[in-house]
Amino acid sequence: MAQVTLEQVRKVYPNGNEAVQTCSFEIPDGEFVVLVGPSGCGKSTLLRMVAGREEISDGSLYIGDNIVNDVDPADRNIAMVFQNYALYPHMTVERNMGYGLRNRGIPKAEIAEKVREAASMLNLTEFLERRPSQLSGGQRQRVAMGRAIVRQPELFLFDEPLSNLDAKLRNQMRIEIKALQRRLGTTAVYVTHDQVEAMTMADRIIVLNQGRIEQIGTPSDVYNHPASTFVASFIGAPPMNLLPASVGADQALTLADGTVLSGRAPEGAPASVLVGVRPEDVVLGSGDIPFTIDIIEELGALRLLHGRLGGAAFSVSIGKDEQAETGEVKIGLKQGAVHVFDPTSERRI
Repeated sequence: MAQVTLEQVRKVYPNGNEAVQTCSFEIPDGEFVVLVGPSGCGKSTLLRMVAGREEISDGSLYIGDNIVNDVDPADRNIAMVFQNYALYPHMTVERNMGYGLRNRGIPKAEIAEKVREAASMLNLTEFLERRPSQLSGGQRQRVAMGRAIVRQPELFLFDEPLSNLDAKLRNQMRIEIKALQRRLGTTAVYVTHDQVEAMTMADRIIVLNQGRIEQIGTPSDVYNHPASTFVASFIGAPPMNLLPASVGADQALTLADGTVLSGRAPEGAPASVLVGVRPEDVVLGSGDIPFTIDIIEELGALRLLHGRLGGAAFSVSIGKDEQAETGEVKIGLKQGAVHVFDPTSERRI
């Protein structure tokens, strides 16, 4: 197990493209950190720099107490789990799991013992003599994880490992991966574009956008206190509503149509701001804010009401047993529901 530290790390390609802007952060020993963001945001590039598969342009990368900028990937004592499993089709599960140990010259008896232990941990014992083509997608991913576990690395790296699985299996596997990491206590860095995976699996989340880190925090911090409009929109399903508003002399927030919200802008806020409200922080029938419902979306446990508030698109999330009809209704906002952002910098005020 090991701590990972990045000091002023940056990645610039020869064509001038800055894939990862200068960043510094620390991942304590045993923590499960998720890098999340849309395609092309730099999360996989950052992971590959930690793995040693991508050269670092500037800065220093430490695994434990050792700087590893120029250390070969094979010598970093890390294990990586890929999206496409990267299994050898002609080898059995047992040989796939033990492949890396055989390359390192580990005695056969020791390899067999480590493979049996990992297989038992991952419920793969009965499949050891099968080949990858005889396994389901979830079983293949377990084999890939088993191959990583037998190496007893200091650091696990996961590069979108669940992207090829169906929704039900993704849900099951993310629970298994998190439970396994807790059991082993190994530091883990996990890349995904799926904010649900990030929220459910991470001890801390690192949100990336266009090569820069937007926010680092626990899932609760990132969800409840988004540092920017990007984080507010990206984390949460449905995303946070963002509405243009003006700030009065008493810090009152007024929407474009004159509707006054219950929250207040912080001192020093500019005259024009963006107001953010989570869909679940709205209460039907409890206030005097007019909201027009255009569409009601049924999601089983929830109902999403899509419509207009203050002349802008707005969504409300209610329980399955709450009643609602299209047309105008009155709504109220829960305590602390209003978030205020600077429209120019897009940062939280």
